[in-house]
Amino acid sequence: MPATPDYIRIADEIMAEVRSGQRKPGEKLPTIAELCDAYGVSASTVNLANVRLEALGVIDRRQGKGIFVTDPDTWLRKPDHPRR
Repeated sequence: MPATPDYIRIADEIMAEVRSGQRKPGEKLPTIAELCDAYGVSASTVNLANVRLEALGVIDRRQGKGIFVTDPDTWLRKPDHPRR
């Protein structure tokens, strides 16, 4: 079975940190260079992780400002429990 690609692993780890409260809404994420060092990957891998996170609504990229965590209530799906 193939290993999970690094960019998915990184995105999943950041999402887990947000879900657990380790990263708060509005918090600025480390720079791309810092994430490269932390995960031992290239900038293109970190960029792919950020594209994934942005597509899922987990982060908000602001030109010249950085990358910020969004409110999990806007992207976490609540389980649907139909009432009977």
